[in-house]
Amino acid sequence: MTTEHSQYFRTPKPRPIRPPKLHHATFMTMDVDAMVAFYELVAGLQPVYYAQHAAWLTNDEANHRIALLRLPGLHPPTDKPHSVGLHHTAFEYDSFDGWIDNYERLRDAGLTPVISLDHGMTMSMYYQDPDGNGVEIQVDMFEDWAVSKEWMWASQEFSEDQVGPQFDPEKVLAAYRQGATKDEVHRRARAGEFVPDQPRTTVTFDDPWPARLAADPALADGVPLPPTQET
Repeated sequence: MTTEHSQYFRTPKPRPIRPPKLHHATFMTMDVDAMVAFYELVAGLQPVYYAQHAAWLTNDEANHRIALLRLPGLHPPTDKPHSVGLHHTAFEYDSFDGWIDNYERLRDAGLTPVISLDHGMTMSMYYQDPDGNGVEIQVDMFEDWAVSKEWMWASQEFSEDQVGPQFDPEKVLAAYRQGATKDEVHRRARAGEFVPDQPRTTVTFDDPWPARLAADPALADGVPLPPTQET
C-alpha cells in the first residue's frame, strides 16, 4: 500500500501554514516628541512607553503598533521622496462617517492631506508625518475585505489603473453633507467629479528635510554617539 504524502512531506514549506499577522512598523527618527504628537493626532496612537530616545504607541489592544527610535549615529535622509524604502503606513476606518469626520477633525486642527485618491476598493487620504513618511487614512468602500480583495484581483478597472482619480476632500465632504450616500460619493469620485482645482502631478511626498536643516543646521550632525563610540 502506497502512502500519499502532501507536498510538505519532503519539500521545504513554501509558506507558513498559519501566516503571522502584521503587528507594527518601526521608524528611525531624530524627534521622538514631534512624531508622538503627530501619530496621536492623526490616528489616536498613544504611548505605552515614552522616553527621549524611543516610544512605542498603540491605538488598539496590541502592546504597540508604531515604534519610534532615536538611535545614536542616526542622521537626516538625503532626497527622502526619491529614496528606496517605506512609502507610507495605512490606517483604516470601518465606516465612511468615521473617515470623513476624521478629515474634518484634522482639518480643524490645521492638518490636511497631501493627496487624496479613490483607489476603487478604498478612498484614501494621505498625510505626511514630521519626518516625511506618508500616512494613509482609508475606508474600504465595499465594507467587506473579501469583496474588496476580489475586486482588486478580478476587476479590469483596477488592472488598468491602480492609483485612481484624485479628489478634493472638501468637495467630497460637501456632497456627503448635502445628502449623497457614500456609494454615490464613491461613484462620483471615480468619475472624476471631485478632482482638486490644482491636482498634484506626482504621488510622491514632499521633502521636509531641507527646511528643517535650514532652520536647525545642527541636525546635520545627527544623533550624537556615546562618548566611547565617537570618532
